[in-house]
Amino acid sequence: MTHFVIIGAGECGARAAFALREKGFDGEITLIGSESLAPYERPPLSKAAEEEAAGPKFIAEPEKYAAGKICLLTGVTVQDLDPDAKAVTLSDGRTIAYDKLLFATGARARAFPGIAEDSKRIRLLRTHADAAALRTVMVPGKHIVIIGGGFIGLELAATARVLGTDVTVLEGLERVLKRGVPEEVAGVICERHSLEGVDIRCGVAITAIAEDNDGAIIQLADGSTVSADLVLVGIGATPNTELAAYAGLQIDNGIAVDEFLRTSAPDIYAAGDCCSFPLAIYGGRRVRLESWRNAQEQGTLAAANMMGLGETVSAVPWFWSDQYDVTLQIAGLAEGAVRHLRRDLGDGAFILFHLDQAGRLLAASGIGRGNAVARDIRLAEMLIAARAHPDPAALVASSVKLKSLLAA
Repeated sequence: MTHFVIIGAGECGARAAFALREKGFDGEITLIGSESLAPYERPPLSKAAEEEAAGPKFIAEPEKYAAGKICLLTGVTVQDLDPDAKAVTLSDGRTIAYDKLLFATGARARAFPGIAEDSKRIRLLRTHADAAALRTVMVPGKHIVIIGGGFIGLELAATARVLGTDVTVLEGLERVLKRGVPEEVAGVICERHSLEGVDIRCGVAITAIAEDNDGAIIQLADGSTVSADLVLVGIGATPNTELAAYAGLQIDNGIAVDEFLRTSAPDIYAAGDCCSFPLAIYGGRRVRLESWRNAQEQGTLAAANMMGLGETVSAVPWFWSDQYDVTLQIAGLAEGAVRHLRRDLGDGAFILFHLDQAGRLLAASGIGRGNAVARDIRLAEMLIAARAHPDPAALVASSVKLKSLLAA
């Protein structure tokens, strides 16, 4: 019987396993995860302020894997992969043969240089266990320092403030979200955090971090220090490519795949945070995306292509972030944009449209309370997919419906 093996039991791997069944695959499926838990959603780890005692939000209840005849192996890692023999060796000594294999190994939080992985006062966030440990300090009367003013750092800052914790954010660049959003949008986010009492310091350099039983002390380049009950490091993520590289697969800012998510080795695919891929709507530019929706979509796409359906990557990149009562949504990639137009939606909500030299819409960045920008961002996403060159005057005029531009 045909056997497909999936390495990585996160959003992408779990979605791929169920998509195989939904598309009619009747062979064996083995889904391998290094954590002891069944696959769970990771966005709530930084976005949700609820008590972690409720447990993780499972992608599917554990019994559904058995019902779908998906062999879910948890608490084990793949120690070796032999592409020629088409077999993987697990940390418990087992060897599993495969007909086709999918890497859905995701990415891991980047550690602060020189800090031990088992530090109790200087933590990373990637797993449910990490989040549970953080929640024990996110209480009134405690102070946490977050290194990094990106999405994860700021989402955690918002969560901590909702829980009553004092927060300081240290960012090395001149502003927060420098790599993620336009300055105008970042300004709204920064102001919202300031209103909540978050101390955001940009353009700072850290020279040393020391810890003891009571907390941690951060030494800054200007000679000042910041003390904290806990330090959270949020300085980006690194794709998990070590096993793929060891097996001889091509690596290029992640496991390199083609438009069908095929790696450089026969019958091996990669999807989600761990891979880089060419995106046709941006001229075949190779990108790697760390987002929930991309992991979900590529899990489904990988399943289709492992079954020989020949579907190409075509989705427009999309990302969202919830902080307090504010939601940020981004569609597309703004690199190469030379013109930025603002469309006001009322009550402080707005969208920035990013166009290239020829007037083509490359991306849209929206921010507002609740779902204020959701509909227009979705329409912008469709315009981006259509490679549209919309009338700039119509883009900024709130009286003109974006749907009419799509029809045009």
